[in-house]
Amino acid sequence: MGYNAWFQCINGCPGEYSLLEVIYRCPTCGDLLEVQHDVDALRTRSAAAWMQLFDDRYRRNTYPYGSGVWGKKEWVVPFVDNENIVSMYEGSSNLLWADRYGKQIHVEDLWIKQCGNSHTGSFKDLGMTVLVSVVKQMMADGVPIDAVACASSGDTSAALAAYCAFAGIPAVVLLPKNKVSIAQLVQPLANGALVLSLDTDFDGCMAVVQEITNDKRIYLANSMNSLRIEGQKTVAIEIVQQFDWEVPDWIVIPGGNLGNVHALGQGLALMHELGLIQRLPRICLAQAERANPLYRSFQEDFKRFEPITAQPTLAMSIQIGNPVSYKRAIRTLQRFNGVVEQASEQELADEVARADRTGMFNCPHTGVALAALRKLVDRKVIRSHERVVVISTAHGLKFADQKAAYHMGTLADVRPSHRNVPVELTADARQVARAISRHVERARLLV
Repeated sequence: MGYNAWFQCINGCPGEYSLLEVIYRCPTCGDLLEVQHDVDALRTRSAAAWMQLFDDRYRRNTYPYGSGVWGKKEWVVPFVDNENIVSMYEGSSNLLWADRYGKQIHVEDLWIKQCGNSHTGSFKDLGMTVLVSVVKQMMADGVPIDAVACASSGDTSAALAAYCAFAGIPAVVLLPKNKVSIAQLVQPLANGALVLSLDTDFDGCMAVVQEITNDKRIYLANSMNSLRIEGQKTVAIEIVQQFDWEVPDWIVIPGGNLGNVHALGQGLALMHELGLIQRLPRICLAQAERANPLYRSFQEDFKRFEPITAQPTLAMSIQIGNPVSYKRAIRTLQRFNGVVEQASEQELADEVARADRTGMFNCPHTGVALAALRKLVDRKVIRSHERVVVISTAHGLKFADQKAAYHMGTLADVRPSHRNVPVELTADARQVARAISRHVERARLLV
């Protein structure tokens, strides 16, 4: 159908750049680029026809369209050859109806988008399938690329290593030493990436990876590369699709490097522009109190933004004080009448535990989003009757050691209000029966 997409400066500088070109910043102003689509060409298909096409492809087995990302190929990177698409059928993650937890916090219609139910256990798969597919297309076209590299606070490295391993492309990941979970460290090691553990934080790793990728033979995989955004924006499209093309009232998103809030905004804006939806939801961006530069900016109505030195937080994947996508995030929040809220270590740890008690198994970043949601509900910014979707960014199993420490009472600066520890007994049926009776009685009191 002749659909097309290209890079363009986020500030509107003149110039269009091929998605198959090794370029990350505007040559004129030095700011970030973003992907633009030929919307006029996309309008040649009606909104109803787009919805029907996406529904027909959803979770089907015709490669690559059964992927939650590549089922929207025309809206992502339309010209990549299917044989160069590197997909492990990412996306199509479930919307969990958090009915019991919602009642506890007085939200009648609460849903959790479980983006961690993906190949490497996080939403980063959605962007990485796009980026690595474009790299494979570039290599097939003769562009000399030796490796793909990223700085990571955990999940990006896992996604990059897995998709590069699947494609047979060398991967290089820069991790802040002792600042990722064991599970997040094991993932890129297992997939054969070159793992460089640097004695710095994420922002320091980000500075180094930008320097080494000045060599165009090493391709940059961080979210300042907007190919990642194109994959991640499909989360927003998929949420609306799962509600039979109805828009929720609120989406709550944990944020670190801030690419994800922009990504979801891009997906929603494109649906609105093409007539698939008639209104836009509001967005809450949730940050850890110890890594909260956007929250601080929001307190001043975004009149200025100042990077900070992020402090250690349980939400280690968003321990970022100098996010590269802050301009894009601010513009998204302004367009979507958005708010920014923060969560302390105590608040995020307790909120994870509360939600887990209702059947979830959340990562600490989801805990940040849930704690922010609770605050907004308490202040009546979010009303009890409104439909709310919380983005869960990673699987809780990546942080099992942190959960164990919470329940054992060994997390620094956290008093575990909802701890649950094993009851040690002898192998005596009467003792076991008494323990069960006490447990049942406590459960009745909590209802």
